[in-house]
Amino acid sequence: MAPPSSLVLITVDCLRADHVGFLGYHRPTTPFLDSLAAESFVFSNAIVAGSPTYYSFPAIMASRYPLSMGRDVIGLTPGEATLASVLSDFGYATAGFLAGNPYLSHRFGYHAGFETFEDFLGADNGALNGLPQSAELRTRSLWNLRLGQACHRLGSMGSVYDELYFQYSLRLAPPVASFETLRRFPAADVLVDRAMHWLASLGGRPFFLWLHFMDPHAPYYPVQQALEEMQDGGIDPEEARYLNSYWNRGDVNANQLSRHREGIIALYDAGIRWVDTQISRLVRELRSFRAWDNCLLALTADHGEEFLDHNGRYHAPNKLTEELVRVPLLVRVPGVAKGQRLEAPFSLLHTAPTLLDALNLPIASDFKGRSHWTDLLKRDAWDGEALVECVRGCSNPFRKETRLGARLLVVREARFKLVLDFANSSCELFDLQADPGERCPLPLDAEKPIRRRLLEKARRHVSESGQDRDLDHVLAARLRDLQLECSESSIKICA
Repeated sequence: MAPPSSLVLITVDCLRADHVGFLGYHRPTTPFLDSLAAESFVFSNAIVAGSPTYYSFPAIMASRYPLSMGRDVIGLTPGEATLASVLSDFGYATAGFLAGNPYLSHRFGYHAGFETFEDFLGADNGALNGLPQSAELRTRSLWNLRLGQACHRLGSMGSVYDELYFQYSLRLAPPVASFETLRRFPAADVLVDRAMHWLASLGGRPFFLWLHFMDPHAPYYPVQQALEEMQDGGIDPEEARYLNSYWNRGDVNANQLSRHREGIIALYDAGIRWVDTQISRLVRELRSFRAWDNCLLALTADHGEEFLDHNGRYHAPNKLTEELVRVPLLVRVPGVAKGQRLEAPFSLLHTAPTLLDALNLPIASDFKGRSHWTDLLKRDAWDGEALVECVRGCSNPFRKETRLGARLLVVREARFKLVLDFANSSCELFDLQADPGERCPLPLDAEKPIRRRLLEKARRHVSESGQDRDLDHVLAARLRDLQLECSESSIKICA
């Protein structure tokens, strides 16, 4: 068959592999995608190249490791070849609609190659959190801070005070009429509306459409309809605000948080369900344009999310456990795949080359990943590993000093996983077959040949990262950062 002429790439923030039906989840989060899986390649062990978002997307869009340009470079560099720039050069209409993630913006180079690019960062998408931020509350907080410090000097009185103050703050919050007033990011239907309007303007031109959904991202405020579809309609906005506020507390331990884990997961799952519903709506529109039968669709995620799996929450860059690095990957190519499931580890580093190859287009010479398209067509398995890296503790890359910490590196094969933490010189080896929850690292004297092999792969990766660095791109990225800093400083002075 002739290769497809258009591409839809869908990325879903915080989407865990084990929370989609086509990878075995028991709740109905993805009924449409489950049906699509019957005609798609399904990758059971797709592994991100970095986590969180700002360490994941350089591999997805530019097929390179996140730290290959140096730890101080975040995002894409000016002039770097990307999936969008390659397709644009071949005459594709290109558009990206991204639901307000600040790390996927003009500032970090993700607009490059797109004729239409909307990141929704200027939109008023409701409150940033569910608690009031009035001047009156801030004044009260100063007095309560002093009282809290005094209570914490009295042992158990500290935890009593923390609970009372939490309840007191919630009671000060105004009533909530709907989820829309609490939601931080535009919901999936907003992006699909924009995408459908754009698609209608193209005529018969081949296109590349990138949609990045934030519905499963914290704070977890899904669309009411999605909760009802998940049969969790009993959770109202007030309860959702309570659950999110409690889940975000820093003064309680994992045992206390676990009381609300199921409620938080219900909100998270509803966010996934709304994405699935809107993808179904988008596909109906593509069918109405007679574009679906000639369109490749790929769906994946930038990282997962933790729900106390290792006593943590969210997706801070201080660990690279399976719930954070293993994500869904579904690739639908018209007339080719018939529900083929692939078990071998597949790094998202290889996504862009594989998609371009499936479109019968050349692969950028700068890409570090390789195409697996021929392997998919021949139904050939492949061996290999997926490497994942980030800077430990870099939770706010807008602050440049946080980018320069120690590397956290994973070498992940089908069975074994090596975790190297350069901050404390630790090296842990896990047998994922015997210990899928990564609870018990193997003793140092166990599986020495395997440990040695994975350590050699890690050493080679770190060495090659420095040797292959494109200094022109690095300098261009640093210049961009300096220009932005100067511009922001000028705005502050004028203000």
